[in-house]
Amino acid sequence: MSIRLLPPPGAPRTLAAAQLSNSIGDGMYYTCSALYFTQIVGLSPARLGLGLTIAWAVGSLAGVPLGHLADRRGPRTPAVLLALATAALVASFLVIHSFVPFLLVSCLYATAQSGLSAVRQALLAGLVSPVERTGVLAHMQSTLNAGLAVGAAVGGLALSNGTRHAYLAVFALDAIGFLACALILLRLPAVRPAPRRTGDEPRLAVLRDRPYAVVTLINTVLLLRLPLLSLAIPLWIANRFPQLAWLASGLFVLNTVAVMLFQVRTASRVSDLRSANRTVRRAGVILLASCAVFAVSAARLPAWATVAVLVAGATLQVIGEMKQSAGSWQIAFDLAPPHRTGQYQGFFGTGVAVARTLGPTLVTALLLTWGVPGWLLLGGLFLAAGYAMGPAVRRAEGNRPGAGRETGAPQTLSGAASP
Repeated sequence: MSIRLLPPPGAPRTLAAAQLSNSIGDGMYYTCSALYFTQIVGLSPARLGLGLTIAWAVGSLAGVPLGHLADRRGPRTPAVLLALATAALVASFLVIHSFVPFLLVSCLYATAQSGLSAVRQALLAGLVSPVERTGVLAHMQSTLNAGLAVGAAVGGLALSNGTRHAYLAVFALDAIGFLACALILLRLPAVRPAPRRTGDEPRLAVLRDRPYAVVTLINTVLLLRLPLLSLAIPLWIANRFPQLAWLASGLFVLNTVAVMLFQVRTASRVSDLRSANRTVRRAGVILLASCAVFAVSAARLPAWATVAVLVAGATLQVIGEMKQSAGSWQIAFDLAPPHRTGQYQGFFGTGVAVARTLGPTLVTALLLTWGVPGWLLLGGLFLAAGYAMGPAVRRAEGNRPGAGRETGAPQTLSGAASP
C-alpha cells in the first residue's frame, strides 16, 4: 500500500504547514524554558513546577468553552486569534522577572494553547471529510514531531551558548512561529458556524454527555504514556543505569523518527469506530508489553543487554503510542455531533492536560518507588483501558444515534479564499 508522505494539497497541507510553524517554536520552548526560568529569571525549581502545574490545570478548563465559541462563530477566526494571542504571550516571557507575572502569563499561555488545539480540531472537521480526518491528523502528528525535532536542535544551540541573549532569541523565534501559524491559518476557507441551539438544548452539551466522558476518561488513562518518554524513562535510566544516561536522548530520537515515518501508515488502517476500537485494544496490549520489557531491564544484565532491552521497550512504546493516537482520533471525531465538534474536541483534549498535569507524579511514584511491580501495574492499567474502550464507545455511540455517520461535504462559506 502506497502511503503519501505529504498531506493532500489544499486545506490538509495548509493545516500541516501551520502545525509545522508553531511546533518548531514549541520544540525550542520545551528544550530551553526550564533552564531559562530557573537560571535567567531566577525561579526555584519548586516554584517553576508549581506554576506550570497550576497553568496547565487552568488551561485544561479552556478547551470546552473555546471549542464552543468555535462552533458558534466558525473556527477559523478563533484559531487565528488564539495563535496571535499565543505569540504575544510567548513574547511577554521576555520581560518577566518574578513568580506572580510568570504564573499569570503561564495560565494565559496554557489557556491559549489548549483553546488553539480544540479550535484547530473543529477547523479540520469543517474542512476535511470524515473519511479523511484520521489520515490528515496522522500527517499533522508527523509534522508536529518533525517540527519539535528541528526546534529542539535549535534550542540545543541556545543551551550550548547559555547566555541570556541566546534564550531570549529562542522565545522571540517561538513567538514568530505562532505569528506565522496565524498568517497561514488565514489562508484557509471560513467554515460555517453550527446551527443555533434549540431552546431546550444545553449550551455546553458535552458536559452532560456521560458516555462521552467515560470514553475521555479511558483515553486519559492511555495518555499516561505521555510522561514516560519525557520524564519517567530518563529518570529510570539515570537512577538504575547512570552510565547509560546518554541513552535517554537516543530513545527520544527513536520515538520522534518513528512517529515521523510510520504514524501515517498506522492511521491508514483506521477508518471507522470498529477499526478504531480494535486499534486501541491492540495499543493497550502493546503498551503492557512495553512496560514488561522495561521491567526486565531492572535485572542485572550486561550493559549491551540492558541497552537492547531498553531500546526494545521504547520501540514497543512508540508502536503502542501510534496505535493509541490513531484510534483515539477516530473515536473522538466519530462520537461528536457534527454541530458540536469544537466543544467535544475541547473536552476530549482535556485528557492530554490531565495526563501532563497528574501523570508525572503518578508515573514516577509507580516506577521509581515500586520498580518492577510499578511497571507491571502501569502496564495493567494500559491493558484494562484498551479493552474497556470498545464497550464504552459502543455505549456512547448508542447514546447518540447517527454519530459517526456524517457523510456530507465540509461546510465552507462560499466566497472564502482557498488555500
